Amino acid sequence: MTIFSKIIAGEIPCYKIAESDKFYAFLDIFPLQKGHTLVVPKIEEDKIFDLPDEYLSKALTFAKPIAQAIEKAFACNRVSLVTVGLEVPHAHIHLIPINEPSDINFNNKKYFTFAM
Repeated sequence: MTIFSKIIAGEIPCYKIAESDKFYAFLDIFPLQKGHTLVVPKIEEDKIFDLPDEYLSKALTFAKPIAQAIEKAFACNRVSLVTVGLEVPHAHIHLIPINEPSDINFNNKKYFTFAM
């Protein structure tokens, strides 16, 4: 069971943003920018493009209103969608508010911001 599955199951606390029958969205515990949100399928699959087609086709539809809310809530030019997928062996999408390309550099310092 991955750490994301434990978060979805409620075994590990998180700041939940949204949930559907197939997806779960929550704030990244080590965000690159304020508002950095993860969109995670409720099924465990390591690589994003190994997800069943029904998940791939619905991932962006689920993420869209979250990205729009992030853009309204944080001073940013746009919300970037990134699928690095190396940190946790569970497919996921990063939604990151950005103003310049360097805002999505995963080598930048990350901030621990978990608060319940």
